[in-house]
Amino acid sequence: MNEHGALAERFEAHRGRLRAVAYRMLGSAAEADDAVQEAWLRLSRTDPAGIDNLEAWLRTVVSRLCLDMLRARTARREEPYGWQPPVQAGDGDPEREAELLDQVGRAMLVVLDTLGPNERVAFVLHDVFAVPFEEIAAIVGRTPAAAKKLASRARRRVRGAAAVPAAELARQRRVVEAFLAAARGGDLDALLAVLAPDVVRRADAAVLPPGRDPVVRGADAVAREIELFGRRARHAEPALVDGRAGAVVAPHGRLLLAMAITVRDGRVAEYELIADPGRLRRLDLAVLDDH
Repeated sequence: MNEHGALAERFEAHRGRLRAVAYRMLGSAAEADDAVQEAWLRLSRTDPAGIDNLEAWLRTVVSRLCLDMLRARTARREEPYGWQPPVQAGDGDPEREAELLDQVGRAMLVVLDTLGPNERVAFVLHDVFAVPFEEIAAIVGRTPAAAKKLASRARRRVRGAAAVPAAELARQRRVVEAFLAAARGGDLDALLAVLAPDVVRRADAAVLPPGRDPVVRGADAVAREIELFGRRARHAEPALVDGRAGAVVAPHGRLLLAMAITVRDGRVAEYELIADPGRLRRLDLAVLDDH
């Protein structure tokens, strides 16, 4: 094997992890692959004898590329926030993108999109991949102490603050998960079991077909029209919405709408589909931990 082939083989050993880093930073499988491929091009033009730690070198290059892409994305304001058609990343392998999305979580990507570029990079590198702050500092152009503060701020945003005790939040989550499962399956019996008899469904106009009532009352009526949401339920995932268990609907990890859910006596007493961009921006969205 010639020198170039040997270098390519060494690079391929790191490709999977580099893609995982880039996907969490960018939320797009196609853009992650672009960043990883650009890292290979830069490596192929570099004398490997001058690289002491190839993994760290590649991670730094990919992270800086992702940071530049995030900064450009923010500057161009090309990432609409609110009710929009799903962003198609142009990826040729939707199954692989779906696998990446499942690994990261829709809610996580939604919350990561609310972070600034430096915060997102610092959080992903440190909290997900255990990269030391000395290395992160060189990537974001800050001191190690400042990089630590970036990750800390991001961590607080990602975790959020529950408005109810942990035990109550766990009960709310179980109800939300049962509701989403029934919606995905179009299971009317399961829906009626999880909906309170006097449940109220509210929705922003952007979510509804013309002529639909923004408010529906009663379990039978709500269950009959659940197909409006059920078609999107496969893109839904539990999340912390204003401190309580709710859900986000996020195809490709891009937020389309949030569900604010009120749980009483082990059932859904009320829920609201929020899609108005201004209202979405004002919501406090965070990842709903399993614990």
